[in-house]
Amino acid sequence: MADERWVIAGLGNPGPEYAGNRHNAGYLVADLLAARMGARFKRDRSGAAVAVGRLAGVPVTLGKPQSYMNRSGGPVAALCGFYKVPADRVLVVHDELDIPFGAVRLKFGGGDNGHNGLRSVTASLGTRDYYRARVGIGRPPGRMDPAAFVLRDFSTTERKQIPELTDRCADAVEMLLKQGLAAAQNEFHSSFPPADS
Repeated sequence: MADERWVIAGLGNPGPEYAGNRHNAGYLVADLLAARMGARFKRDRSGAAVAVGRLAGVPVTLGKPQSYMNRSGGPVAALCGFYKVPADRVLVVHDELDIPFGAVRLKFGGGDNGHNGLRSVTASLGTRDYYRARVGIGRPPGRMDPAAFVLRDFSTTERKQIPELTDRCADAVEMLLKQGLAAAQNEFHSSFPPADS
């Protein structure tokens, strides 16, 4: 299994105006994973920025879809097609409202929970059966619309904790690749106040 390639997709919206948004948590983790691989992102005809290398000893294609969140699935499916990677070796890194800020949760399969990026990936892959690394961003305050909340920048307090959060998620991704889902869940779900998995 050590030589079977994975596609890891960090979800977000391209462009400087979105760079600090909560919705771009997946991009932030993908940037850190690329740095750990010693790889640089390059534009690719898949419609994603792509970095290729090894992570936790495993060949990995990292993708950041450049087609906006609600159309993320096309580039992810294109990368899977090009590299001949099945859905059960796809890991999507994305922001998650229903997990407290700072927590990371891993899962395989399931619904999209109203996340437009996941909905697009599921539609394009034709299955829900792929891995997800969910970066907790917490619920919006008061009656703020969740759609507005995810497109706001992280707060000043949150920004100070982003390096630790992205580090935690990148570590979880590497452990999933190296030791499997159950071991990574045991390690990372217990290291933070519990959230629904």
